[in-house]
Amino acid sequence: MDLLPGILFLQSILAATWRMATPILYAAVGEVFTERSGVLNIGLEGVMLIGAFAGYSVAFESGNLVLGLLAAILSGILSGLIFALFTVTIKANQIVVGAAFNMIGAGITGVLYRVFYAESGKVLSLKTFQPFQIPFLGDIPFLGEVLFNQNIMVYATLLVVPLASFILYKTAFGLSIQAVGEHPKAADTVGINVPRMRYFGILIGTTMASIGGAFLVLAYADQFVEGIVTGRGFIALAVVVFGSWSPWGAMGASLLFGVFYALQLRIQAMGSVLIPYQFLQALPYVVTIIFLIGLTKRRVQSPKALGVPYK
Repeated sequence: MDLLPGILFLQSILAATWRMATPILYAAVGEVFTERSGVLNIGLEGVMLIGAFAGYSVAFESGNLVLGLLAAILSGILSGLIFALFTVTIKANQIVVGAAFNMIGAGITGVLYRVFYAESGKVLSLKTFQPFQIPFLGDIPFLGEVLFNQNIMVYATLLVVPLASFILYKTAFGLSIQAVGEHPKAADTVGINVPRMRYFGILIGTTMASIGGAFLVLAYADQFVEGIVTGRGFIALAVVVFGSWSPWGAMGASLLFGVFYALQLRIQAMGSVLIPYQFLQALPYVVTIIFLIGLTKRRVQSPKALGVPYK
């Protein structure tokens, strides 16, 4: 019986890990396509914020979570078109454009939230996608609660990762994406339209990042707050590198960071006075820095044309 509290604690951590990893996973898998096409988008944080606000506002006003998710997807497509216009067509510095997206995302969502919701006096919560138990599988001791009692957006990651991997490595489209990120001139000479493929890579990345942002308001929290993404966009960038620019690697790295998110929340909920809450909140970001430092000690090969405009 003495083992029961420890088992329940471990079960709660593992069950929360998948949920905590989900928004990072969506953004990271999308960014794999973007970086594989040779474009670096450090503006994921801003794109996720815009997606979160678009999803929340439409779901709140319509009362329909699916419409909210579609609105987030449309916001991601719009963000991608703007980002691609500046980085691919105009050939502006990708780092500068990404940094601008982060500032614009934080600014515009904060202003719109205050204007339309924060001072409205309305009840701002909405009903989120609820967890549901998969029959029979959900009754498995220990694992049933961990793996088979999640919401639809969490379960969807089980399709997103293998589908992304198949597209990237087994289709002509995915191979073209990789070609323009490795040797754009060679790809151009065999008839691959480099700007078009980079547009596609960016659009996939920003759309997935917006879905990750929408997850935070439609399937995790029940309302939008300023800065709700809290650095997950930056962690997604680290996850792409740590996962060696592959969807399966991004999934593994996302789950790793999800553990630390879940752990710090669980310890805070327990009311521990031995560990300052500020340290617990910083834990996922400290882990990110440690792993990035560790990556410098092993050879990690990024796409060769990453961050280089094609002329």
